[in-house]
Amino acid sequence: MQQQHPWPQTIEEAIAIQEQLRSLVIAENQLSTVRYVAGVDVGYHSSDAVSQAAVTVLSFPDLQLQQQATACSVTAFPYVPGFLSFREVPAVLQALEKLDQMPDLILCDGQGLAHPRRFGLACHLGVLTSIATIGVAKTRFIGEHSDVGLERGSWQPLQDCGQTVGAALRTQTGVKPIYVSIGHKVNLVSAIDYVLRCALKYRLPETTRSADQLTSG
Repeated sequence: MQQQHPWPQTIEEAIAIQEQLRSLVIAENQLSTVRYVAGVDVGYHSSDAVSQAAVTVLSFPDLQLQQQATACSVTAFPYVPGFLSFREVPAVLQALEKLDQMPDLILCDGQGLAHPRRFGLACHLGVLTSIATIGVAKTRFIGEHSDVGLERGSWQPLQDCGQTVGAALRTQTGVKPIYVSIGHKVNLVSAIDYVLRCALKYRLPETTRSADQLTSG
């Protein structure tokens, strides 16, 4: 892991960390050959006191499961919108450390740049690991967009305060769009392409589905 910082105890400390680290986000495509993609998902146990992170690594582009790992961590930060990474990233980092094969790209179940301070979970995880990341969220957190065409692959820019922070993307014809935003070391056009190539049959990418199955199993 490339970067580390003390995990905050207060909202003020968390905001300071986000504002400090967001300048480290690389919004350009630095991916070369992608051979392995990963999905991460976090579930909670004991009334949210313990978080369990699951990481699944799939070969790319054929999306066959290669490796998986889980880790549990005491949940040390309250649930506050905009600060999800402080609850989930510690356990995700522990799970990643158990892998023999590190992924070239991680698709996160959450936001990246589409965040009030432009530093969602995908950005946070990408900066800490120096791995390319994409935020793939089921719901919109911030921003507005025009109507998305009904065909698979249709998308519209997600705009917030005059800035494009992501995209509303239709991964399957006629299903609700998902929300894609860059995390680290990837641009938006490439992020959309990778998400579509990982979501061949269902609304959510296979990376997200496989990690969710691991936490639910």
